[in-house]
Amino acid sequence: MPTSKLPLEGITVVALEQAVAAPFATRQLADLGARVIKVERPRVGDFARSYDETVNGLASHFVWLNRSKESLALDLKEDEAQKTLHQLVARADVFIQNLAPGAAERLGFGAKELGETYPRLVYCSVSGYGATGPYRDKKAYDLLVQCEAGLVSITGTQETPSKVGISVADIAAGMYAYSGILAALYRRERTGEGATLDISMLEALGEWMGFPAYFAGYGGEEPKRSGASHASIAPYGPFACGDGEVVFLGIQNEREWARFCEEALEKPSMAEDSRFASNSERVANRADLHAEIENVFSRLTEEQVIEHLERAGIANARMRDMRQFLDHPQLEARGRWREVGSPAGPLRALLPPAIPTGVEPVMRPVPKVGEHTEEILSELLGGNGAEECSGSLDEVRERIDAADREIVRLLAEREGYVRRAASFKTTRGDVEAPARVEAVIRKVRTLAHENGASPEMVEVVYRAMISSFISLEMDEYSRDHKEQT
Repeated sequence: MPTSKLPLEGITVVALEQAVAAPFATRQLADLGARVIKVERPRVGDFARSYDETVNGLASHFVWLNRSKESLALDLKEDEAQKTLHQLVARADVFIQNLAPGAAERLGFGAKELGETYPRLVYCSVSGYGATGPYRDKKAYDLLVQCEAGLVSITGTQETPSKVGISVADIAAGMYAYSGILAALYRRERTGEGATLDISMLEALGEWMGFPAYFAGYGGEEPKRSGASHASIAPYGPFACGDGEVVFLGIQNEREWARFCEEALEKPSMAEDSRFASNSERVANRADLHAEIENVFSRLTEEQVIEHLERAGIANARMRDMRQFLDHPQLEARGRWREVGSPAGPLRALLPPAIPTGVEPVMRPVPKVGEHTEEILSELLGGNGAEECSGSLDEVRERIDAADREIVRLLAEREGYVRRAASFKTTRGDVEAPARVEAVIRKVRTLAHENGASPEMVEVVYRAMISSFISLEMDEYSRDHKEQT
């Protein structure tokens, strides 16, 4: 039975997201226990909701990318909605957005603004080409980024370049946003510092283009398009069987080639044929090679071909369509399917690929537009969740104790930074730093207002705390100065 705590339990993510890239990142965070609040336009929501109606009336992209999230409908053109979003961000650990270039900044939710106001926040922006450079404001869709990254030029047949059949640029960007956020949260746990992540679809996909880029950059020629076959290894690709099905296989070395000829084709002499004596020769004589192989396979069914290949220890695969994939026996045997709720009823969903032992990932429903708006707004008005523990005095005291533990932990963290800062200060003025003190007070008053606390009370507490820290720094300064003289 899964009993372990979810890895991201207690982490809150506010997502101003749409389409694929950012939703893919945040769904994976939700899988591991993060609370993801998805901010959507009232009534219509994320435009990916209307890509199609194939999943019992819901869009297939949206179903895939948005389970386990809370949907908050806000019209961010309205001042009150922007204020609400600021209140959410003030309580969040992560803010992620993939709006059109410059849109978040125009709304007041750019990296610079939020980073200055919320220094512990992990801010992640996902765009087509990044926040700087000549392509900064260029619109970017998945196919277009595939073109810009050179992927289309190496995909397809010799006659026809093709795009990849899934949103690979979006997925690459989403994966780097996900891993980047995890790394930033880990660093914050050790240093207390937030982070800004600027994820570009072009750069994310470009990382995956490493092999063809090196091949072309240093080899002097572009990789050739070779359809479903390998451009530089043979045999490696699809072969027709006698029953009309197609089997894929791959040979990686000469030992496998000899074994393939002897045991799978039952033609050991073919391994000595000069046309096929090395991989280079096999690539050069690919048409003859395929004809020889398919001459044997044409007398066998798909099942018989696979039996021959398995017996010879040759890597192989059936070419399954999507319905066959959904019924894949390996997925069934490993218990990889679950059901999640949705506005259209229960739907099948695959478990996330990476799950720590003993953990059952979050698999909550796909939300309706604005389904959680009332609940989230009530939570903000309620102030720090006090309504959740109003059942008894003991419950309230337990929450106070928990808050005290967190306060003391953060005070200890702050004291460590103060001691570190003291080592850089060379004068009494650096230690006393009245302008810095007033800047901190202004910031915490703003944070108090956004979090439903009394700015006056927070100011009193902070002035007393800062006074104590200054005394501590002054002692450190005086001792160090005395030792130096």
